[in-house]
Amino acid sequence: MQMMLLRRPSSSWAGRWIEMCPFPGRRMLQLLSRDDMEAIHLAAIQLLEEKGVIVKNEEAFRVLKEAGCDVDEARKVARIPEHLVKECLSKAPSVIRLYSRDGKHDVIVGKDNVIFNPGSTALYILDRKTGEIREPTTKDFVEFVRLTDALEYIQAQSTAMIPADVDKRITDLYRLYIVLKNSTKPIITGAFTKEGLHDMVKMLEIVAGARAGDKPMAIFDVCPSAPLMWSDITCQNLVDCAKYKIPAEIVSMPQIGATGPITLAGSIAQLNAEELSAIVISQLVNPGAPIIYGGSPTTFDMRYATPRLGAIETIMLCCAYAQMSKFYGLPSHAYLGLSDSKALDAQAGLESTMGIILGAMAGVNVISGPGMLVSESCQSFEKLVIDNEVCGMALRLVEGIEVNADTLAIDVMRKVCPGGHYLAEKHTREWLRKEVFMPSPVIDRLSLDGWRRAGAKDIIARARERVDEILATHEPEPLPPDVEEGLREVLRTVMERYGIKEAPIL
Repeated sequence: MQMMLLRRPSSSWAGRWIEMCPFPGRRMLQLLSRDDMEAIHLAAIQLLEEKGVIVKNEEAFRVLKEAGCDVDEARKVARIPEHLVKECLSKAPSVIRLYSRDGKHDVIVGKDNVIFNPGSTALYILDRKTGEIREPTTKDFVEFVRLTDALEYIQAQSTAMIPADVDKRITDLYRLYIVLKNSTKPIITGAFTKEGLHDMVKMLEIVAGARAGDKPMAIFDVCPSAPLMWSDITCQNLVDCAKYKIPAEIVSMPQIGATGPITLAGSIAQLNAEELSAIVISQLVNPGAPIIYGGSPTTFDMRYATPRLGAIETIMLCCAYAQMSKFYGLPSHAYLGLSDSKALDAQAGLESTMGIILGAMAGVNVISGPGMLVSESCQSFEKLVIDNEVCGMALRLVEGIEVNADTLAIDVMRKVCPGGHYLAEKHTREWLRKEVFMPSPVIDRLSLDGWRRAGAKDIIARARERVDEILATHEPEPLPPDVEEGLREVLRTVMERYGIKEAPIL
């Protein structure tokens, strides 16, 4: 039976959206009108009130029950009322400060900031020597982290792949150790077990020299199971993030036509309901706990039974739900800048560029995905270097065109016009680097003759050279010896817990 939209939400929802809108109208990509967003909000509220959400975690279920939710004990379903959603939304922060190891790469998540990081948890890499897709090793991951540390437009790290040469019981902690050791940038990560999150927090506190919630250096992904279900482990991670007051990034993942409605609006409404359920749980556990409205929705190609992360509809879903995050005044996240292609080809370029540019224009605060191929399954060193350039262009795009007396350049035009040139003007020197994005040599700007003299290399060859150059010359800032030993001790303790005798880095 189709649910009827019987009431409209308070106008305060729309008011908060206008207040939080990060870009002037001409610079903001908006796929949804205000009425659209209100309708999506109302549909999500009706889902939560009438159908509810399955919560398999006892602590979260108890918290919802004690807050007055109508619960079905046998099915572990909690129906969440609108007033509770509104109350919890009012407590969630709109801006999150994420700290870096050296204090030079701190980022603000929220407002109009766009932060890029590689996609996470890849099972494969594209071997840059053979071109084969294979499982990654610890050596691959260390090199990927060092590469990311050097790229100027990739502002944050991720635990980007799963090394195949490590016992899976310690993978989450092991990956975090590698990132903390080889980069100073903030991190987007996630725990695979309940215990894993606590072990990872210990490492973060050793490096920060402070409680994790006082100086958060990492965002933890938490993923509901579409449609409208929280597993025990993931929900406990959400609860514990709230207790520590470390940022939790909700990653809702409906596949339209499979685990979400075939219509984009319907899947956005379902995703929105999952996001709101996470916000309610988080704020009930610890009011003011930082939380990010994120996701990785996809279309589903029923011809091949495969998710399509590079599809235009996937990008539309992400841009639209980012609007919903602004509607609520929350920071946003999306998986964009990746491709379904299995090779570094034109498809990889077009899908990744569409996602990066449109996501930035939509005001997505955290964009995860640069470097990825095969949907979310494979990392490529060369692609990350190419995507870094696209990210730089996207950041330039969202800066927009500044119009003032100096940029209108009337005085210099009076001096030069008619018939002169601007090459020797002080105004040109002052504004060149500020106004014009200068890519690295990965992007070809040579003349035809110059390109031929340089070896007539395509972008993949140039990217490969850039990767090799960075790995040969870039040395990340080392950890203080006592801090590194503290991290290794945490790792050794966890290995002893599981009876693991060795790991490649110990």
